[in-house]
Amino acid sequence: MAEHINLIEKKEPYKKLIVTLSIVIPVVVAILFGMPKVEGYDFSFLPPIYATINGLTAVMLISAVIAIRNGKRQLHERLMKTAIFLSASFLVMYVIYHLTSESTPFGGQGTIRYVYFFILITHILLSIVVIPFVLFTFVRALSGNFERHRKLARITFPLWLYVAVTGVVVYLMISPYYS
Repeated sequence: MAEHINLIEKKEPYKKLIVTLSIVIPVVVAILFGMPKVEGYDFSFLPPIYATINGLTAVMLISAVIAIRNGKRQLHERLMKTAIFLSASFLVMYVIYHLTSESTPFGGQGTIRYVYFFILITHILLSIVVIPFVLFTFVRALSGNFERHRKLARITFPLWLYVAVTGVVVYLMISPYYS
């Protein structure tokens, strides 16, 4: 039994940490929305910045896929590390903004309202789902397990790209309603 556990840990290094982060991050963000806002700080400038970061993340992801398809492994690695850094930066800014600011309600009416909420809900759900995918894909590459990395990356890429692009779309749709 202990040998089986050691074999799993060798195949999936950092599995416990990734699972923990994949649970803790969404829970902390959810708790954040129920907390009283920290007064005295104005971070209203952050939404366009973190929307831009989402856009840059999408560019990094697409560029990384192009790089690896052209055999540029080192460039691919740098682009992916940049995408992870950008996503982490987004998360920090998103948390800071929502700790200090009330959520902005969407003011659109009619069909656009349903479109907005569909995009927002799928964005939120997939942003939770993508966390372990990104982390496991990254760790598999770092550990040199490229076959398993490629298999998981085929799932991770479209999920992560959807989250990055819809982050920009959500911002563009709600930005007229920021006060």
